[in-house]
Amino acid sequence: MPEEILEEEIMPVAPLKIAALEGCREFAGKVDQHLAALRRAEASTSGNFHPMAGYLKDSYLVDCKCSRFGTGEGKGMINDSVRGCDLFILVDVLNYSLTYTVNGRVNHMSPDNHFQDLKRIISAANGKAKRISVVMPFLYEGRQHKRAKRESLDCSLALQELAQMGVSNIITFDAHDPRVANAIPLNGFDSFMPTYQFLKALLETVPDLQIDNDHLMVISPDEGAMGRAIYFANILGIDMGMFYKRRDYSTVIGGKNPIVAHEFIGAPVEGKDVLIVDDMISSGESMLDVAYQLKERKARNVFVCTTFGLFTDGLDKFDEFYEKGYITKVVTTNLNYRLPELLTRPYYAEADMTRFLANIIDHINHDVSISELQSPTGKIQELLERLDI
Repeated sequence: MPEEILEEEIMPVAPLKIAALEGCREFAGKVDQHLAALRRAEASTSGNFHPMAGYLKDSYLVDCKCSRFGTGEGKGMINDSVRGCDLFILVDVLNYSLTYTVNGRVNHMSPDNHFQDLKRIISAANGKAKRISVVMPFLYEGRQHKRAKRESLDCSLALQELAQMGVSNIITFDAHDPRVANAIPLNGFDSFMPTYQFLKALLETVPDLQIDNDHLMVISPDEGAMGRAIYFANILGIDMGMFYKRRDYSTVIGGKNPIVAHEFIGAPVEGKDVLIVDDMISSGESMLDVAYQLKERKARNVFVCTTFGLFTDGLDKFDEFYEKGYITKVVTTNLNYRLPELLTRPYYAEADMTRFLANIIDHINHDVSISELQSPTGKIQELLERLDI
């Protein structure tokens, strides 16, 4: 908790409980452990603090599940009382490893299925919780955040539906476009960035990384990632470059205009390590092309940092690029389901977000400011000072 909070102001809004959908139970378990440890530490360092009943627990998880009938229809069930509690529901809409049966045929869970299960658990709470917050690290339909011509506005509709069901807060990470929050202007919407966790993971796995303007440069792979790259460059005091995509707007393939080429704008990268930052790796085709272009410009090492590693086309191409020396390290968070084999790859590093999310939940449960969590500048500077960088 922030040091400026007085003892009499530390009490939470209501008893905390966490409902984790099946697709993120392992991740939620680690968040739960951090929460329990965090609160025990708070209590031990506050001499006059007398916590309310249920404040200090070994676990805040509630028993919940979504079962299905043979037709594929489902229902949500919460087997513990949530009356009067501050309920946080965690869902990973990207976990396609889960399956269900429809008339004897096995189907994999899609984001649509996970979103329906989320609504089922909200419905199962039956209006008894004092407040409901949804933790959805990858924002459902976040890539369909704006309308071009005659298109659906899926993300806005989903947020409005959650708001109408009584959800007070939406907690997400690295939203594709945070302005989608305008769809629910009277509800809480917070998008957090894993900047500090990226840097920490890189420093732990790349011992010879030199963070100065002579040895490191930040690269935005497209116009949409400019904000992330500018923040990285400013906080680290290094140069930034950008690629922009030339597309063939006369053709549509897979729902989008194909990329003809990546054009680079920025200072020379020759002999420097380069850090590519973006919100996600989907198929990885665009990211790998950027890495190739940088190596052709004689960059020393290429590090890729993305919040969500989807790898929808598998890992073969990344393996090939690593073997050829086009990429040195790929860092993603553990906010979404990842291929098990990815975790064994020599070029992969994980940015652990469980402690960070535990702090977010703890702050929101106490209704205190989260501005220090949204801006990791201080923590990054402390990390660099501690490592004498």
